[in-house]
Amino acid sequence: MTENRFPIDGRLPALLRGGQPLRGLFNGLPSPAIIEMCAYAGFDFVIIDNEHGSADLGVTEHMLRAARAAGIPPVVRCFEHDLPRILDMGASAVQVPMVQTVEQARRLAGMTRYPPLGARGSAFSTRAAGYGAFGGAGHTQRSNEGIAFIAMIETPEAIALAGDIAAVDGVDAVFIGPNDLAHAMGHGSDWNAEPVQRAIAQGLQAIAAAGKCPGIIALTPADEAKYGPLGARYFCNVSTSIITRALAQAASAGRDAAVRY
Repeated sequence: MTENRFPIDGRLPALLRGGQPLRGLFNGLPSPAIIEMCAYAGFDFVIIDNEHGSADLGVTEHMLRAARAAGIPPVVRCFEHDLPRILDMGASAVQVPMVQTVEQARRLAGMTRYPPLGARGSAFSTRAAGYGAFGGAGHTQRSNEGIAFIAMIETPEAIALAGDIAAVDGVDAVFIGPNDLAHAMGHGSDWNAEPVQRAIAQGLQAIAAAGKCPGIIALTPADEAKYGPLGARYFCNVSTSIITRALAQAASAGRDAAVRY
């Protein structure tokens, strides 16, 4: 059985440990086609956003299938209570928002891995195990080696613990959520405010110093140029922002053309 026949795309943990920048994006649209488009565009990963997106679990599973078919590692941003089912659907990684403490990070990391590395419940009838076709010890090993856990830190309290959270065994990357951080610091949605940027820099450097992959929103090449020297390597854009911007440009160009002609 060739590796690409397994439902889980297990490349992401090694990519997060590597030294190269990774570019992906959050997608909250309940559309497998968007997932395929992200793959064909050349992104390194895609985040199915089940925190702010509208996909139910059935649609999420179809988006995971689309990612596997198109060849892009799928991350699912979800809450703790959905972790078991998201993992059994075959996600390459889970990204959990609002991780606040070392203890929480340790518990979540344990939920993503089977014993003896964690406490994930075992079932081989799931899509992740090929509905039983790829179950047993091989599935357990592939899952423990090929599924990543990404913690999101989004408050000043979590930034202060960034290095300690990153150092937890089983945490593969730590992503700083700048918008929630700005709100928590009293700056509304202005994450470019100087105190927020200082907190982001502090967090990125602490995560990198702990030997884990730091992540951050990067909407422009200038964002990557700013955060890359601080250690960031897991850069995320947002699909709806890209689409809305392109649509606005197309609409504006159409109006201009109507005026000209």
